[in-house]
Amino acid sequence: MIYAISDLHLSFNTDKPMKVFGKHWYKHYEKIEKDWKARVKEDDLVLLPGDISWAMRLEEAKEDMNFLRRMPGKKVMVKGNHDYWWQSLNKVSQMYPEFMYIQNNSILHEHIAICGTRGWICPNKHKFTNEDEKLYKREINRLELSLNTVPDHVDTIYVMTHYPPTNDCLEPSDFTRLYETYGVDKVIYGHLHGEDSFKMGLMGVRNHVDYQLVSCDYLDFKLKLIK
Repeated sequence: MIYAISDLHLSFNTDKPMKVFGKHWYKHYEKIEKDWKARVKEDDLVLLPGDISWAMRLEEAKEDMNFLRRMPGKKVMVKGNHDYWWQSLNKVSQMYPEFMYIQNNSILHEHIAICGTRGWICPNKHKFTNEDEKLYKREINRLELSLNTVPDHVDTIYVMTHYPPTNDCLEPSDFTRLYETYGVDKVIYGHLHGEDSFKMGLMGVRNHVDYQLVSCDYLDFKLKLIK
């Protein structure tokens, strides 16, 4: 089985209680843990598309990573915009080698390739600065690097990003064009929170690509079965 859940926003070692974002966030990690342990087996894959911990430094993320260590399954991560503790992939992977990380690479799970990148906001009519354009293009390049690592014999591709694949008007982007060009089957992403934001997320099948929002509050703090 493959499951996914994004935006865990763990803060066991930092003063960042999520209940300030609404009562449904009160002890949200307990809801996640209960569902996770009830459904996930050790051989299952769990995709974590960013905003994993509020920690600012790698050492501060220790308790949050220990929480994930206690959860069953094999965990795969991409970086989110709030993952400041993730400064260097080399340092992160050395300290937490039991997790898998996607950054300019891909991993294979049975017959499926898992690719990904953080992503960035897409061009839109509200605000898109020169710096946004720079980061957007960089993430497009990183995504293509990841997709290019998929072996020729693999015919099923999943992509996990933190940011949504389109702007709030759900217009095509360079991300969606890459997904269609490379024959990506599923795109799993997070970042969006709250009912108004959920409406800005592309969901369902478009041009043969299945888009799935997995922000934990959208999922009522339950993991989503992807396959």
